[in-house]
Amino acid sequence: MASETINLVLLLCCLSIIFQPSKIYIAAQNSDESTMERESCNVYEGEWVYDESYPLYDSSGCRFIRKEFDCLKYDRPDHEYLKYRWQPNGCDIPRFDGLDLLKRLKGKKVMFVGDSISSNQWESMICLLHNAVKGSNITSHENSSTVTFQDYDVSITFFLTHYLVDIEDEPLIGRVLKLDSLKNGEVWKDIDVLIFNTWHWWYRRVKQPWDYIEVDGKIVKDMDRMVAFKEGLKTWAKWVNSDVNPFKNKVFFQGVSPSHYNGAEWNEPEVKNCSKETTPIQGSTYPSGLPLAAKVVQEILANNILPSKNVHLLDITTLSQLRKDGHVSSYNAFRGMDCTHWCLAGVTDSWNQLLYAQLAC
Repeated sequence: MASETINLVLLLCCLSIIFQPSKIYIAAQNSDESTMERESCNVYEGEWVYDESYPLYDSSGCRFIRKEFDCLKYDRPDHEYLKYRWQPNGCDIPRFDGLDLLKRLKGKKVMFVGDSISSNQWESMICLLHNAVKGSNITSHENSSTVTFQDYDVSITFFLTHYLVDIEDEPLIGRVLKLDSLKNGEVWKDIDVLIFNTWHWWYRRVKQPWDYIEVDGKIVKDMDRMVAFKEGLKTWAKWVNSDVNPFKNKVFFQGVSPSHYNGAEWNEPEVKNCSKETTPIQGSTYPSGLPLAAKVVQEILANNILPSKNVHLLDITTLSQLRKDGHVSSYNAFRGMDCTHWCLAGVTDSWNQLLYAQLAC
């Protein structure tokens, strides 16, 4: 009976998705699960609700979590952050079903492309799938960022790139961030499911991996970082338009993952980081609103990508802004304060639940 309910929810989701530039709309269900109301709801608008059936896996049983994200291993004392489920306003999304997803992905390659935030989501996905098929043949290599579920011929890969666009060493200049160049697309276009992300490094000045920026054939020492971010996304959009085959490739953009270092954003100006945060923000609205970067991403997806490419934005920004309690904080191997990345298990599992709802269609 439980599997029939899951299949019904998935069917309702798939029959009723209306694509917008940055949203999924799913027809709302009334009390009778066999019928649908005509109203639609945006699954990215909702609230976090306490649910005793969460988390979706035990982090101590997942060997794939790196020491930067394993909060329970590094002595996080509060466990309430594990018990929250994302609930859209007016509709439901299916609970993550790893076995079902592996069957749907049989013979395919999945790749998370981006920085350490992508790695955060990649490890969440592997743990979710591993929890569903613990007894199956799963292979990984110590120095590899690919995990293969051999019984289903499904590979899940993390491809590290901080900016999506290229950084190249120029002999007479140094390291150049080339906003008009994207050579890794030759690798990406052969992947069945692609989840892209970039933002975290665009304003970084300490340990930035480039010395100059090249755009429109000109090399400059630096430029407005938001403008550079936008130009880089335009180059990625051109690659999508030219190389993505919508009959083969399913393409997602992960959205902008927020940090919580400034309590003024959630009306607590005396708070300087996430170290003492143990509960989500109530309701559906983050006081300071969307960051500019998220608006830039929405603009690029709406105006620079052909509709026929069916690129979907996993619009995780607001729902993640509400989770000031979900970050690693100091509960990592280095004991450094981290209000950017997320504990595993935790918030990124809900990102993958939303991704699953799309892949199951």
